Amino acid sequence: MQLAFSTNAFSRHSLPYALQTIAAAGYRGVEILADKPHWYPHRFHPGDVQRLRRLLERRRLAVSNINANCTFGYWKDAPPEPFFEPSLISPQARHRQARSAMIRHTLRFAHALGAENISITSGKLLPTMPPEKAWRQLLESLKPLLDLAEKLQVRIGIECEPMLFIEWAQELRELIDRLGSAMLGANLDLGHSVVLGEDLEVILQLLRDRIWNCHLEDIAGRKHYHLIPGQGTIDFRHLKSQLDAIAYDRFLTVELYSYPDRPKTAAEESLRYLRPIFTELDI
Repeated sequence: MQLAFSTNAFSRHSLPYALQTIAAAGYRGVEILADKPHWYPHRFHPGDVQRLRRLLERRRLAVSNINANCTFGYWKDAPPEPFFEPSLISPQARHRQARSAMIRHTLRFAHALGAENISITSGKLLPTMPPEKAWRQLLESLKPLLDLAEKLQVRIGIECEPMLFIEWAQELRELIDRLGSAMLGANLDLGHSVVLGEDLEVILQLLRDRIWNCHLEDIAGRKHYHLIPGQGTIDFRHLKSQLDAIAYDRFLTVELYSYPDRPKTAAEESLRYLRPIFTELDI
């Protein structure tokens, strides 16, 4: 395991500044936001990749994940649900097609960059899209994307989140088993599982062979608000032992989009708190 930090905390800053700050704090990995203002996947251009590769090499940062969960860059006049729309289960076909195109661009971007995985979400259930219909639509939307993922050898991790269609780890496991693709797994946000009241030991065992990246943050009680580690109620030492039990050896990506006013401080304080706990991490 190694620690990474997500650039989505730097939504008020440029990507080069985010990379410089994350590297200077002492992280070995970075999760790149596939949205404005960092890299918006409305297209794929090899020149974007070459510039970013040079930046990453200069900062000696590996890529823990390409985060394509949200699409703020899509909307000029945002609807009531701008976070996860357009989604793969949008009621409107044009929105589903737009989301699929963005995911395809992100897969190609990740492949060219040398990133092993991207993350997406299922989206929310909106009017005219009941659960049974959404399930069929999600399967239909994912199949061609997984074919491309297989061709490019880039994994897709679905992030479960409170109030989204794929909300629980058990639902994600069922989706993984139904589709049968080795490229489909979890971008597992451990704080989300705490909010939902899931047993971390149980879900880590449930998804152990399909966790491509873990998001890490602190949570106070079960309120969904990402906090700097050490400021909430998560027992990180116990969490470490649970991760050790499944021999998890990929990135732990600190995700603190809730600190756009002080991302540098959030990155530094998080590492300072986590370093003594994850002592075997090469950081």
